[in-house]
Formats: sequence, structure tokens, C-alpha cells
Amino acid sequence: MSTNTTRLTTPRLILRTWTADEATTVTRGARAPQWADDFPSEGDHLIAGFITEHPGTTLGEYGQRLIIERGSGQVIGAIGLFWPPAGGVLEIGYGIVASRRGRGYATEATRAMTEHALTAPGVHTVTAGVDLTNPASARVLDKCGFHHWTTEDQTARYRFIRT
Repeated sequence: MSTNTTRLTTPRLILRTWTADEATTVTRGARAPQWADDFPSEGDHLIAGFITEHPGTTLGEYGQRLIIERGSGQVIGAIGLFWPPAGGVLEIGYGIVASRRGRGYATEATRAMTEHALTAPGVHTVTAGVDLTNPASARVLDKCGFHHWTTEDQTARYRFIRT
């Protein structure tokens, strides 16, 4: 994986920081030509709204990113860290559009973003919450080395601790 402050590159993906204009485009319900037909998803609308409300903590080096399929150049999802860390812990969230699921993209993106998160000063743990009705997302975390540590209501909580 290669990295810089706004772009992480994996064998099949580019994880690029959202722009404020892209977030605004999503919140307005507009589309961009480089987006997969089913992007943005419901979760992407939530993230775009979060970005427009908190640009200072979401658009930096450790913030929210679009997931771009290198082969097609299309945006196929989003992944991000919820900054700032609390006691050395950052939370990660991710989503891939339905048309690209089952290809290992979520796992590839989550591995890269987790590795990147652990380069942030003082960060030693990355956490994630998964709705119990979404076992595919739990499998992504398992494949990335996260461990289930608790369940609260309908959410399984996972964490990856740097050793």
C-alpha cells in the first residue's frame, strides 16, 4: 500500500479524501459521472451530511475517504475514521455499493485504512460497530484481524489493537 495525506492506494483501490464539493453534491441529491450507478448509497448520504456539518474533523488526513475502483475509476463506496481519537482509539466505518459487494473491496479498504489509522499520533486501537443483521460486515472485520469484544443492543463491537 502506498500512502500520502489524501490518498491511500491498494492493489485494486484508491482511498481518496472527499472534497467539500463532493459532499455537497451528495447532500443535494445530484450525481457525478465518475460515480458507480448505485453510488451514493444511504450510508454515503449520512457521511456526506456529517462532512458538511464537520468539515474540519472529517476532511483531513485521518478523515473520510471515497473508495475508487482503480480498474474503472468509479467511486464505489466510502470509508473513514471518526476524528479525533479518544484515549488513543479511533472508530472506522465503511460501505461498498451493492453492485460491487462480494469482491473483497471492503476488506481491502478496511485493512488499508486501519493500517493508516495506526500511524496517527497516539492511536493504538481502531474500533468498529456492526449491526447484528449484517454478518458480511462482521466477516470483513474478522478478515482484517479485528476481534469482537462486546455486543450492545443490536450492535456487535469490534476492535483492532496495535501490538
